[in-house]
Amino acid sequence: MRKSGPPKGLIAYLVLELLEEKPRYGYEILKEIREISGGHWEPSYGSVYPILYKFEEKGWAERIEREDEPDRKYFELTEDGRGELEERRETGSEKARDFADVILGFFHVYAAFSTDDRFEIPEMDGEWRFDEAFSHWVVEQVVRHHEHYFETEFERLEETPEEFSERHGVDLED
Repeated sequence: MRKSGPPKGLIAYLVLELLEEKPRYGYEILKEIREISGGHWEPSYGSVYPILYKFEEKGWAERIEREDEPDRKYFELTEDGRGELEERRETGSEKARDFADVILGFFHVYAAFSTDDRFEIPEMDGEWRFDEAFSHWVVEQVVRHHEHYFETEFERLEETPEEFSERHGVDLED
């Protein structure tokens, strides 16, 4: 499991979404983000609690006391926090291209390490390798996740990136 996290600003957005659902404490938020990411992101206390304190300072969240758990710091979203969440939801759709670029960029580098003679990365026993078998496994996992989340059988697309973008009204020049 990677301890590094997602792109800048995404943890804060997830915290807002999770607080909208119900009041939560920091460790609960950490566990939810780990689950949402399929175990690939594990934000630290040092990243989540400063976000909660910042939200409290800005008036987007407030600390609440719970008699059943007096030692935990629970936070709940305020009306101003709901407004901030709505703004972030509207701007969030602009991040889809960034996410795709990160995913595709990482895979291209992975494949380059596997196939480009300029890179000489040794294979180590018991470790992942940059080769066709492991590349196949990565792609297989993406397909399985696609089929799981969209409850469909994965079908290959014959369109070029340009044809796909045109069909979906996406400007490749952005």
